[in-house]
Amino acid sequence: MQIHATNLGLSAGRGPVYGPLTFEVDGGLSVLRGDAGTGRTSLLLTLAGRMKHDAGTLTVGGLPLPRNLRPAQKKGAIAGFAGIDDLEASVTVGAALRERRAWLAPWWSMVHKFNDEAVAEVCAPVFGGEPIPRANTLIWDLSDTQQFLLRITLAMMSSPKLLLVDDVEQIRSTESRAVIWDRLAWIASGSTSVVVSASSLDERLWEELDIQPNIIDLGAHTEAAEASGAETNESTDTAPLHHLIEETV
Repeated sequence: MQIHATNLGLSAGRGPVYGPLTFEVDGGLSVLRGDAGTGRTSLLLTLAGRMKHDAGTLTVGGLPLPRNLRPAQKKGAIAGFAGIDDLEASVTVGAALRERRAWLAPWWSMVHKFNDEAVAEVCAPVFGGEPIPRANTLIWDLSDTQQFLLRITLAMMSSPKLLLVDDVEQIRSTESRAVIWDRLAWIASGSTSVVVSASSLDERLWEELDIQPNIIDLGAHTEAAEASGAETNESTDTAPLHHLIEETV
């Protein structure tokens, strides 16, 4: 899915949250690299149609935003966002998948419980060679890798054209992060574009991927915009909650 942003920006009471930014995404795997305070999370939510920008222009999948928020939300999905797609530790894997399917299903349809076979069927495309948990496994008992892959699985259940993944470095283990990058690259090699936020570049891990990510350095793009006459002040990674737009199905 193509994304075009020109002088894209968002401000809050204390100054700019991100931008101005000018960049393009043309499918595949992209990485938004930015230090803390560059508004990576808010930018991803803007691309997902869940947060409105207040400067510049943005087109996602041919849809100008914020005029087409609902269609953009239906095309995209998010994973890894603190406070948005967190998993409830006391819930089972099967219950989490069933709840997501029920959310996506028509109101009149009946959504059955997930057994081990159903869990494996839904999780296999994302988990790849990683162990798939049983339906009655509590989220608490999953490894960090499994939990993150489950969050991606839940996002992919809507068959999005665009997957936005926040803060890949919340997975501390290099070995586990290598698994996450491998699975995100696999997803990006298909019909779903993937955009990931990170504070540093995992170049050594990317050497093993089948596709190489497109790097969008938020600092470099902001500096370029400033050189063109734009001004920026203090920024934060996340805009105030009133900027958030509720997901629609």
